[in-house]
Amino acid sequence: MKLQRKNRLRAIAAGALAVSGALVLTACGSDDNSGGDGDKKTNGAIKCDGKGKILASGSSAQRDAMDLWVKDFGNECKDISVNYKGTGSGAGIQEFLQGKTQFAGSDSALKPEEVTASKKVCKTGQGINLPMVGGPIAISFNVSGVDKLTLDAETVAKIFDSKITKWNDAAIQKLNPDAKLPDLKIQAFHRSDDSGTTDNFTKYLKAAAPSAWPYEPAKAWAGKGGQSADGSSGVAAQVKQVNGAISYFELSYAASNGTKTVDLDTGADAPIPATVENASKAIAEAKIVGTGKDLALKLAYDTKAPGAYPITLVTYEIACDKGNDAGSLAALKSFLGYTSSEAGQTSLKELGFAPLPPEVATKVRDTVTTLS
Repeated sequence: MKLQRKNRLRAIAAGALAVSGALVLTACGSDDNSGGDGDKKTNGAIKCDGKGKILASGSSAQRDAMDLWVKDFGNECKDISVNYKGTGSGAGIQEFLQGKTQFAGSDSALKPEEVTASKKVCKTGQGINLPMVGGPIAISFNVSGVDKLTLDAETVAKIFDSKITKWNDAAIQKLNPDAKLPDLKIQAFHRSDDSGTTDNFTKYLKAAAPSAWPYEPAKAWAGKGGQSADGSSGVAAQVKQVNGAISYFELSYAASNGTKTVDLDTGADAPIPATVENASKAIAEAKIVGTGKDLALKLAYDTKAPGAYPITLVTYEIACDKGNDAGSLAALKSFLGYTSSEAGQTSLKELGFAPLPPEVATKVRDTVTTLS
């Protein structure tokens, strides 16, 4: 599996590296990166202040994004190494709260009790949510003979709660009158680990189909039936391999595995495909609900805006606003400054991620400069 993933990353990163490389050359006008040691500045996008090692873990949804960022940043900042492990949002937050990492990646904002716990690690401050990676959570399927599929929130909820069990069910056929749906058992897969992707997916089900999804949104799966697999890569692999399978994961995994994705009937004038552009339209409707330096967002999962894909995910980098390790603070600010930069955000389009709305990205960059 590791070898397969490395090959996949090499393939999908090539296009994104070309984009980010072009941006770097445009920003600096040449490839001359000479400068001082500790405070060497390369170009407008990447600032190499500080040195040392940054350890981080968390969201597997942003792992491809992090792999690209780490590579681009490392090519410029030789005195800084960034090690990110895609262990899942829940595990990443726990490691951050235990003081094992400088930041965590989470597809859900910190809960109040987690903010309280973070004060022990941050000492003079607390953990804050910095939105960094955006994109659609695709519902991906593998059904022989079916290339295009439209579902609405109620039907999706019933599929994942084992209330609709066959692909030729009348509810699915009604939404797809021209499709030749087989008499085939639905194999619904969900995450086995605590996952921010699951949290966002179930927030959509609860907001858009409350009568069909009686469970409260959570990182742990609450629906009945179905099968489980570990991480986004695990459920994506099951969809690719199993005829009749359906699951939810980031669009980048659907693209790299070559699996088909569902168009969502939201009540708008036409079904909405899972695309970066359509996710950006939904993220643009989000409101900042965090206070102070915290930039937690509230997403509109039940949006009916034309072209807005409602199952969107925003991954936060969770860091201390104050009380960061003095030895790695400059390096941490350099790295998060790059990931939130226009060049860092734009480089992710080729991987299937949606750049943050400019007004949000600007606030993130401003907040990063104040970390202490």
